[in-house]
Amino acid sequence: MRTRSQRYAIRLVNTSVQLTDELTTFPLGAVVDINPRPSNGELEDDSLASFVPMKCVEEESGRFEPLGDRKVAEVRKGYTPFRDGDVIFAKVTPCMENGKAAVMKGLTNGVGFGSTEFFALRPSARIDANYLLHFLLQRSFRQQAARNMTGAVGLRRVPKSYLEQQQIPLPPIDQQQRIVAAIEKQFTRLEAGVAALRRVQANLKRYRAAVLKAACEGRLVPTEADLCKTRNQKGEFETGEALLACILTERRANWKGKGRGQYQEPATPVTTQLGRLPEGWTWATVEQLSTRVQYGSSEKTNGDSTGVPVLRMGNIQDGMFDFDSLKYLPNAHDEFPELLLAKGDLLFNRTNSAELVGKTAVFKGAPDPCSFASYLIRVRFGEGCIPDFVSYFINSILGRAWIAGVVSQQVGQANVNGTKLQALAIPLPPFAEQQRIVAEVERRLSVIEEVEAVIAANLQRVDRLRQSILKQAISTTDAKFS
Repeated sequence: MRTRSQRYAIRLVNTSVQLTDELTTFPLGAVVDINPRPSNGELEDDSLASFVPMKCVEEESGRFEPLGDRKVAEVRKGYTPFRDGDVIFAKVTPCMENGKAAVMKGLTNGVGFGSTEFFALRPSARIDANYLLHFLLQRSFRQQAARNMTGAVGLRRVPKSYLEQQQIPLPPIDQQQRIVAAIEKQFTRLEAGVAALRRVQANLKRYRAAVLKAACEGRLVPTEADLCKTRNQKGEFETGEALLACILTERRANWKGKGRGQYQEPATPVTTQLGRLPEGWTWATVEQLSTRVQYGSSEKTNGDSTGVPVLRMGNIQDGMFDFDSLKYLPNAHDEFPELLLAKGDLLFNRTNSAELVGKTAVFKGAPDPCSFASYLIRVRFGEGCIPDFVSYFINSILGRAWIAGVVSQQVGQANVNGTKLQALAIPLPPFAEQQRIVAEVERRLSVIEEVEAVIAANLQRVDRLRQSILKQAISTTDAKFS
């Protein structure tokens, strides 16, 4: 008498679909065992097994790296068991859509445990494990599986019954292995191209950092002093020191009559440990150069786009603003117009992870009106100080070093408050030199952005090629596509 599982397998085999004379599809449940239970005595409590949580499986690559070993007794309950040769496949959103799947190999004692959100698929002798993996990594398969997920929104899963019924083209095993070899040959070529593109990306990142550093050290464009010497004009140029004196005079004059209380001279920078500046430059604090330093709104925002957009820390990316994900406050919010941004306002991210705190960008006037959230500090500068130059300094390796020296840690978050920001010493070139520096930085950064866009387009093309290879390989009867 046949067992229930044997009868089910026969029923699945009988529902196979003939595609051609050579290629037939079968339900997955007929050729793999999904979530097989370990046999008695297979796993001893004191033996070690590899531990492979969800985060240890890369998206779409089939690569994984175990998170060390665990005793079987520690993971026997509450985890999915598998062994060398099994294929694990994430069943939960968004990990399934993102392609978290891998063939298990090199496991400690040949055994592993992972998240219960993995299906463990044990191939029969009729199907190659790597062939199965490539089938599962087809985006079309995962998109169809996503449409058939069940469960609550935000935590939906692929049902086991759905997976069992999915038809897989199944040529003879030797042909499957030839197809896998051809796929991996093509993927090796693609990975070499991706590696080259990633190297260019890394070089561009280093070049961007070098441009900002050179700009803030007076090495990007000729200084006013150099130009003056070239024209044989001695001392006939405005210095940063003279510019700072004008900025402070204007700051003092504009303070009166605004209900701000008695004017206090801002503290001068302590320059004993600061580097040497180019001729004609001087050190100035953010407080000396600014007319307003202010935290943003702590009111809860919403998704109603009829209101005023509110920039948050996630909107600052690589020294610029990303407006793709905005939140809003009502137009009649009582903190407006006090907290509305003006063109030229600098926004400084005062709280974030240690590597992201201090992100800075300059608001260019759009969208209008626009506000900012409490984790950002708005700095408005007086005439004579170009905010873009200050942003370059804060985003440069020089500014990052300053942030590392003053940052405080609070419950996993790094913080640089407004008082510390106002005390930051900025190199101040003559105004004409600031203009030339900003223009040259913008020119070079625009070139970087163009190259980055080309790289991003080619990486997307690689992704499409990878999926095209999988589609052609899995649906053909041989490996002629290689």
